Amino acid sequence: MTVALAFDIYGTLIDPHGVVDELEKHLGEGAQAFSNIWRDKQLEYTWRRGLMGRYENFPVCTRQALDYTDSLMQTHLDESMKAALMQVYRVLPAYDDVPESLQALKDAGFRLFGFSNGVADAVQGLLEHAGIDSFFDGVVSVDALQTFKPDPKVYRHVVEVMGSDIENCWLVSSNGFDVIGAVSSGMKAAWLKRFSGVVFDPWGIEPTLEIHGLDELPQKIPS
Repeated sequence: MTVALAFDIYGTLIDPHGVVDELEKHLGEGAQAFSNIWRDKQLEYTWRRGLMGRYENFPVCTRQALDYTDSLMQTHLDESMKAALMQVYRVLPAYDDVPESLQALKDAGFRLFGFSNGVADAVQGLLEHAGIDSFFDGVVSVDALQTFKPDPKVYRHVVEVMGSDIENCWLVSSNGFDVIGAVSSGMKAAWLKRFSGVVFDPWGIEPTLEIHGLDELPQKIPS
């Protein structure tokens, strides 16, 4: 059976720090620090909501994390500025290696799926804006289950949607918590170490494969 690859979106294919240019208009040199806190708090809110069973979708978590970061850093962004930042989040750029790597994977016979905490229409819009939507056989959102990664339910769900035996289902993600969640649920997982300073969580649960660029996948995963 053909190997199916489920790609995390934010941080793996799409750069969540693509908001920095917009932030620099308002914050100058503080833009990257703001973006880092915003992203960290966004993820924290998904984990907390998943654990508490108090689901709100990813855009809500993103906006609440934006409000938190604004308050923490005392940047006093007004509503029009926040609306502009949220709009940028719908058109974030893909990393440079993504289009060519996805094309190589399709040419090699893999089936590709998007798999995200984001809501389906927003994820589809990101893929279309980046010009990479045609590579995917489908987009799987956790929104259908009203929970977030790394809840085991979401990995069982993506395997079901991809329609392959679990031994032929891979997650590809730059997020360590996502990789650990997938492996713990029986999937194989490739951890994309995009940046040299990133450390994988020392839990004793290792990725099936570690890569430093998406272009390594066609040679390292048998199709």
